[in-house]
Amino acid sequence: MSWPIRVLIADDHPLVREGIRKILGLEPRISIVGEATDGQEAVELAKSCRPDIVLMDINMPRINGIEATKAIKKSLPDTSIIALTIHDDDEYIMELLRAGISGYVLKDIGTEALLNTVLQVAEGLPVIHPGIAKKMLGLLQNKHSPDPGNRNPLLTSREKEVLLHVVKGKSNREIAKELYISEKTVKNHLTNIFRKLGVHDRTQAALYALKHGLTDAKLD
Repeated sequence: MSWPIRVLIADDHPLVREGIRKILGLEPRISIVGEATDGQEAVELAKSCRPDIVLMDINMPRINGIEATKAIKKSLPDTSIIALTIHDDDEYIMELLRAGISGYVLKDIGTEALLNTVLQVAEGLPVIHPGIAKKMLGLLQNKHSPDPGNRNPLLTSREKEVLLHVVKGKSNREIAKELYISEKTVKNHLTNIFRKLGVHDRTQAALYALKHGLTDAKLD
């Protein structure tokens, strides 16, 4: 990740945007590159500004945050989306997970927590509010597995170790240090893990691991 982190704020409430702008302005490693007042504008600004991260409200005029997330991820797959919302409804959680979000936090989040969320997502770490994560896991456990034969993919012992650390929320650097391997090797293991599990990112890999018992890790 190059510095500063380029962030686009998408929210239809001026006071919310102002508050987020002031909070993120406290961190010199973050630069606000645009503000969108609705979902359609968020998509258009994302294409022109090419932000690293979009802070996305869910309920917005014209098109909602879920549809805007899908559109942005389709055009800019490397742009990370953080859902910043008052909603913890099941329908929103699963829709946003499928849309490819990298973070899901509630609007009552504190100043320091919001800054840390942006910095962690910029480092490639998924950030999900603990209560939301538990809901996600519960929803996944209640779903029928679409492919029972793929519930126990042939992960190597090293890949299982890497996956365990992903579930614990550790960065590539931390995993490399813990396992005495290079960050490049960690990235290679993650590529293989994603392919074997049929997932696209760390969040989906962690949830798959928890659902199918591939690690001993548990959510607190």
